[in-house]
This record gives sequence, structure tokens and C-alpha cells, in this order.
Amino acid sequence: MTTTYWEIRLCENSDCGLRFPVELGHPNRPRCPICLGATKVVLSYPANDESERPLKPSYPIPVSGLLDNIRSTWNVGSIFRTSEGFGAAHLYLTGITSTPDTADLAKTALGAENTLRWSYHRNAAALAEQLTQEGYSLWALETNPRARPVSHMEQCLDSALHANGVILVVGSEKAGVDPGLLEQCHETFFIPMYGIKNSFNVSVAYGIALGLIRVIGSTENNK
Repeated sequence: MTTTYWEIRLCENSDCGLRFPVELGHPNRPRCPICLGATKVVLSYPANDESERPLKPSYPIPVSGLLDNIRSTWNVGSIFRTSEGFGAAHLYLTGITSTPDTADLAKTALGAENTLRWSYHRNAAALAEQLTQEGYSLWALETNPRARPVSHMEQCLDSALHANGVILVVGSEKAGVDPGLLEQCHETFFIPMYGIKNSFNVSVAYGIALGLIRVIGSTENNK
């Protein structure tokens, strides 16, 4: 395996002093991207060795995602990357949600769209009914009176273990989860906010919830 090396360069302009990384072997001596001044190498180092990473953990709960009318192609791409990183089984793309056929999606998916299984469905509510009949447990992320904090996900672990898997449902950035779809979800959770905003970006919220499901499942598996 070929090792990639990086160097840290420092702008020699004392009024600037930008410090930034450049891949070793850059064809030209890079100038400062801010002031265009000359730069010098202050540190060289190898990139992380993929072969030295820990073994991938196994999880007792298969998890997939259902994206209900997500408007932003970049958000969809980010969710693809997050899903692949957490070992999601499938992404269900519904309504106006972009598919990997959209060029901009690749900018944030970074190749995950080529390895993660996905399918497109026009009607999310009809899909939810089908998935329920197939034995999946649907967990929605939404801010409504029915929703519980994501910390309560652990209490739902037993029922999830007896299902075919969990489908994590996230909705439109503006409209939220379709009420007809939300009615079919077995659980609804929200992420507590500590600032002045009332919710996170949908791709960030999805990543927090998916990561928490994985942590809960992994902890339970190691008991």
C-alpha cells in the first residue's frame, strides 16, 4: 500500500502567518492562499494508515435511513457519507429527495453513494406501511409533543432487537416529517437544543441519532 505524505506550510509574510497542509509532491511550491506570499515547510508527516485502523465492530441492530423530501442535495450527500460510516444497511429516498444520479450529491457523499445500498420511492407514507408489514421498527426525528429526548432510545432497544431492524426517519428541512408518515412511526425522538435555535441541520441531526443508536447497540452487545 502506498503511503501518502503531507507537509505543513507556513506563510513567511509576518502580517499573515497562515498555517495549512499540502500533499507532499505538489508540482509547484505553493504560495499562501490568502496573501499569495511565499511559504515554507515546518512539518512533514504520513497520512493515517488504513491498515492500522481498529477492526470494524459488529452491531446487533440493523439500521437504515428514510429520507422524506429532503430538499438539499448536499444534505442528502452528507447523509450518504454518515450512513456508510456507521454501517447503515440501506437508504430509502422518497419524494423530492435527490438520488445519486444528481451530480452535486457526490460533492458531500465522497464515494459513499457508490457503496451504500439505496432505493427511490415516490410515496413515503406508502413505503412506511410496507416496511412496517415487513417487520421494521420506524423511529422518527421530529420536534412535536409526542417526541421524547434521544436519550430515551435505549429504552426502546429491546423492541428494536425483535424487529428486522430500525428505520431512522428524517423529514424536509422546512416542513418536517410528513404527518401521514409520522403517524406510522413506532417512536418519535428529538435532540435537545442548548442554544437559541430549535433544531439542527437535518444531516447533522441524522448523524447524531444514528451514532447514538450505534453506541447504544454496541454497549448492549458488550454486556
